[in-house]
Amino acid sequence: MGTKRRWKDLTRGQKIAVGVVGAAQVTLTAAAYRDLLRRPAEQVNGTKLAWGLALLVNWVGPIAYFLDGRKF
Repeated sequence: MGTKRRWKDLTRGQKIAVGVVGAAQVTLTAAAYRDLLRRPAEQVNGTKLAWGLALLVNWVGPIAYFLDGRKF
């Protein structure tokens, strides 16, 4: 196993990359929650509660919601 790296051990570029990826994840999740809350239950595949819980799963939940959770 490798040694654990701490935030202070990362280069400036690595810190920026972590920030960008983190911001993208938060933005994607917020957009999915916003859509879920505004969309009528009839336009959601499954229950809104189940999708709300699924959105808590990093990356996978919001992407799955946008690909399969909404009816058009």
